[in-house]
Amino acid sequence: MKGIKIYTLLLTAGMLASSCDNFAQVKKNKTDSGTKKAVSVKQVTNPILPAAERTDLYLPYLKGRKVGMLINQTSIIGPNKKPLVDSLLKLGVDVKKIYGPEHGFRGDASDGATVNSTKDPVTGLPAISLYGKHFKPTKEDLSGIDLMIFDVQDVGTRFYTYISTLHYVMEACAENNIELMVLDRPNPNGVYVDGPVLDTAGFRSFVGMHPIPILHGMTIAEYAQMINGEGWLKNKVKCKLKLVKVGNYNRNMDYTLPVNPSPNLNTQQSILLYPHICFFEGSKLSLGRGTLFPFQVIGSPKLKDKYEFSFKPVSIPGMSDNPPLKDTVCYGLDLKNYNMQTIRSSGKLNLAWLIEVYKIYPDKEHFFTAYFNRLAGNAELRKQITAGKTEAEIRRSWEPGLAKFKATRSKYLLYN
Repeated sequence: MKGIKIYTLLLTAGMLASSCDNFAQVKKNKTDSGTKKAVSVKQVTNPILPAAERTDLYLPYLKGRKVGMLINQTSIIGPNKKPLVDSLLKLGVDVKKIYGPEHGFRGDASDGATVNSTKDPVTGLPAISLYGKHFKPTKEDLSGIDLMIFDVQDVGTRFYTYISTLHYVMEACAENNIELMVLDRPNPNGVYVDGPVLDTAGFRSFVGMHPIPILHGMTIAEYAQMINGEGWLKNKVKCKLKLVKVGNYNRNMDYTLPVNPSPNLNTQQSILLYPHICFFEGSKLSLGRGTLFPFQVIGSPKLKDKYEFSFKPVSIPGMSDNPPLKDTVCYGLDLKNYNMQTIRSSGKLNLAWLIEVYKIYPDKEHFFTAYFNRLAGNAELRKQITAGKTEAEIRRSWEPGLAKFKATRSKYLLYN
């Protein structure tokens, strides 16, 4: 991509993750394409290396730079899960400010809660919220910064708001002539490209900003390239990007997140279920917010005669202060032990649960909320469900948009 530099590494078989406190010895090898770096380390089964772990690739570039960091609790490094900002400060990197997305810099704010800017008690750095008074960094927010780092773990779905924050950070950096370094991380749902493509004319919002399907099958760095390449930033400005790739990775690999990406995605099961059941956030049913197993159950008090499994949402500060159907016993589906490999192997977004529950819900007139269309990215899916369309019929309506998206997506992929 023009104007984008991608740092790559020629890996020896079975390299260990480099940490900020223990650098690998580097030697230069000549290859057909020029000089690349090879790392000599102990031999292990090739671990997936998030870009933050590959410090030898980007630390030299930070020297002499005034750095801002868009990070949260997932921005960790090494086997001890040390916060990246702490490691970089220890190594003498001149970090000036930190910025936090939804749920805050420490990742402990409830779903949808406003997060105020403050001072980080650990580092003493200004901590600017991009999920409070504004989503986009202001010129003042970026003052004194000449390089921004983006290192946040995404889960690969259109309505997960970290990619919306990425958009606004890129836009602000472009407008203020600030370079953005993206430290890439794997997409745990990267095997899928499926779902309706967002109709930006009528359904653009912070839970869906671009004409992409619900499951886009891209990493954060790949997505940043697409935002730039497709001219999606305001006035089609271009953000100067530096991309640091994940090592030993392809999108077909299973990847278990080492840290919860947000308070209500608190298990690997919830992360894998999330794109398939988040539609119910646009209904009168509960997805288990207010329990210790959010996004692993679906239920409503109106399904008492349909299902035996039950749960009761309550207020849980830091997870869900005021969950849907709070203090009400709900009956429905228990997916905590559902074998997600059955869906993963299909490569398709699961519609069966939505269709099944709608069919047996006794009060169909009040099943959906207005939020459903924002999640779906169009008004058609709701109409199709209420009209009793089959899953096959619904999927056929997605195909033109998906085919166009896949062709566009192919230009920006960094991994097989």
